[in-house]
Parts: sequence; structure tokens; C-alpha cells
Amino acid sequence: MSFLNLEKKNILVTGVANKKSVAFHIGKILQEEGANVLYSVRSEERKKSVEKFLAPASIYVCDVEYEEQIKNLQNEIASEIDTLHGLVHSVAFANYSEGLKPFHETAKNDFLQAVDITCYSLIRLSDVFKNLFDPKASVVAVSISTTRMAAENYGYMAPAKAALDSSICFLAKSFSAFSKVRFNSVNAGLLKTSASAGIPGYIDSYPHAEELTLRKKALTTQEVANCAL
Repeated sequence: MSFLNLEKKNILVTGVANKKSVAFHIGKILQEEGANVLYSVRSEERKKSVEKFLAPASIYVCDVEYEEQIKNLQNEIASEIDTLHGLVHSVAFANYSEGLKPFHETAKNDFLQAVDITCYSLIRLSDVFKNLFDPKASVVAVSISTTRMAAENYGYMAPAKAALDSSICFLAKSFSAFSKVRFNSVNAGLLKTSASAGIPGYIDSYPHAEELTLRKKALTTQEVANCAL
């Protein structure tokens, strides 16, 4: 038995897009530790693409922008399990379809959508699952290494992640009134994921950022997954 005591624990992992996703690596090692991993992905199309390598695990569809889908996710999972021991929040989005813009030109709809998906979704998921959580459940969010430094190409995703980090603290506080559920975030530096590659200029800045690390080597996605575990 693993000292992590995860055998037969029910863990919901959100945000798997492909095998490069942090969420995929977390789910994979959870399964290796004997946990019962349930997955939530954004769309039916995404489900079809990931079930090739996530099967036979249960995979649900939930676009966190839509309240009815969040409630439906809770209902579906509650019909399958009695207790949820952990939740991994690895969901984030910023609309870079029009390329890089100065921060002060950020469109209101884009900003609010980023906060909704990246931050508010954690609040809603925590709330709808509160009655299903084990009294000592653990919620882990995947964030970023800093929100205090303005990396131009990261744009308004940084304020969205700052809101996520603050929400972690407030969720821990509010849940403490009736449970011992733990809330934490893993705040990694630059990673080689497909989501990161979608950030304008990310591929060019990655080698420079890696060179600035003390060990001259960037974090691997597996290291981040190990920390989340």
C-alpha cells in the first residue's frame, strides 16, 4: 500500500485535453497509486479524443461556462459514487485568437470569460460537490508560478490566475465552517503543454525562461503532477 493512502479513493480530474496535459499526468499517476479516477472534459469531441487513452475510466462532459452542465456533472458523478475524496482543477482559458494585444486593450468579454473558466469554475465545482466530498477531501488547483510579474504575452490570464489563487484561500476559509476539506494550488513555472503553446510568443520565451532557472532546466509536467499528488 502506498504511503500516500490513495488506494480506492475517488478523485475527479478536470481539464484533460491530450497526453501533454498536466491533468493527464496527474490522473495517470493517481491510477498507478490505486485511486479510482473520474475525468471531466469540455466537450463530446474532446471525450472522443481522450477516451482512447483514458479508458476504461469514467469520462464526463462538462463545459464549466454553463451552470446546467456543472449541475449535471454533479448529478452524474453522485449516481456513480457515494463519496468524492479529491478534486483536481486544471481548467483555464484565454482567447488569443486575435493575437497579442497590449493589456489595456483587453476586451471585456474576453477578460470575464477567462475569469469565469479559470477561476469561478473552481468555486462552482467546489460548491456543487460539497455534500459529496469526504470530510477530509482535498481540492488541488493548477495555477502559475507568479502573478506579480507582468509577462506581456501572458496578458489577462495572469489576473485570472491571481483571482484563482485568492479564491483558494477563501474557499478554505468558508469550507472550514463545516468540514476539513483542504484547498491548495500547485503553482508551476513554464511547462511544455499544448495549452501553453497557444500563448503568443510562448515557444520563443520558453528557452529564455528555462535558462534563468537556477538549475538551467525547466520543470517537467511529471514533476508538477507528482507535487499535485
